[in-house]
Amino acid sequence: MQLDLETEVLCGQLIVGGFDGAEPPARYLRALAEGRRGGAILFRRNVPDMVATARLCEALAAAAGPDRPPFIGIDQEGGRVTRLRAPFLTLPPMRSLGELMDLPLLRRAARAVASELGAVGVNLNFAPVLDVDSNPANPIIGDRAFGRDPGTVTRAAVAFLEGLQEEGVLACGKHFPGHGDTALDSHLALPTIAHGRDRLDEIELPPFRAASRAGVASLMTAHIVVEALDPGVPATLSRTICTDLLRDEIGFEGVLFSDDLEMAAIAAHYPVEEAATAAIWAGCDALLICKDEDLQDRAHEALVRRAERDPRFRDRCAEAAARCLRQRRLRPPRPVASPEALAGIVGGPASRAVLEDIERAHAALAAGAAT
Repeated sequence: MQLDLETEVLCGQLIVGGFDGAEPPARYLRALAEGRRGGAILFRRNVPDMVATARLCEALAAAAGPDRPPFIGIDQEGGRVTRLRAPFLTLPPMRSLGELMDLPLLRRAARAVASELGAVGVNLNFAPVLDVDSNPANPIIGDRAFGRDPGTVTRAAVAFLEGLQEEGVLACGKHFPGHGDTALDSHLALPTIAHGRDRLDEIELPPFRAASRAGVASLMTAHIVVEALDPGVPATLSRTICTDLLRDEIGFEGVLFSDDLEMAAIAAHYPVEEAATAAIWAGCDALLICKDEDLQDRAHEALVRRAERDPRFRDRCAEAAARCLRQRRLRPPRPVASPEALAGIVGGPASRAVLEDIERAHAALAAGAAT
């Protein structure tokens, strides 16, 4: 894709930010309109109800315009990571779905989630989790993972991501190259994985390889240090991990998101200007900065400054922006305008049927275990 964008707009396409409140701030809408943002990530603070969510997404899409439709993303995994509450479909934790290993049901569940997300204008779900929950002491993954072995995670996650994308919502597998065997929460500290490459190839990497082969639209990095791959360097900032391993070896062709650059694993060690430019140079295509609009502006300014003085960095920004825009133009946000039509989709018959079938499958599983 050939891009003829001013440097400020080119770099702006790489930043996906968050903000407070259910009404988009004028400052944020202006940044979208001027091309200094490539989209938004929504949290529970932004989505108090179905109608307000659709109205918010409509405002974001209108500000960005039809030529640069935004990413509008949310974490709607199920279980404890569920931003949209009832009447939206609230799936149980991924672990309980992985225990069923009913792949057609998993695909249906993902399609039902995607149908609801698309109806309110969300075009990107930061799911599924591709991490293997191999460490019982892990404080952040746990039952968010489909299972404790790579085979279960791989089969379940691929079914889920395919279901999302069949229904028109971009999937984002996380957290590359695998956050399952850490004992620290990267929101609070920088975890390290000390396993050798053979173990990574056996446990951590298979779900990411399978997701890439299945055409997952995007992946998200982990703010972890993997000593066997790039000693001392967080994966988000590692060209060895994001480019050499993920692009060149695994063959991933989608959009690579950084995890939130405001998390302490990165923010406690790197100013946002350094983190933003390092993440893009490493191979990330979109930077999540999930709350602070001042930090978003600082990251944007740092990208522009480096792109203006370094042609190779500008080329990397152009490559990243092209990937982002390709996905955004394929699936622009299209919220349903009518509250009555929304009510027929959100918590509608398809969602209720999925929940009933999940409950029946769990009851059958429990009955079989009891005999």
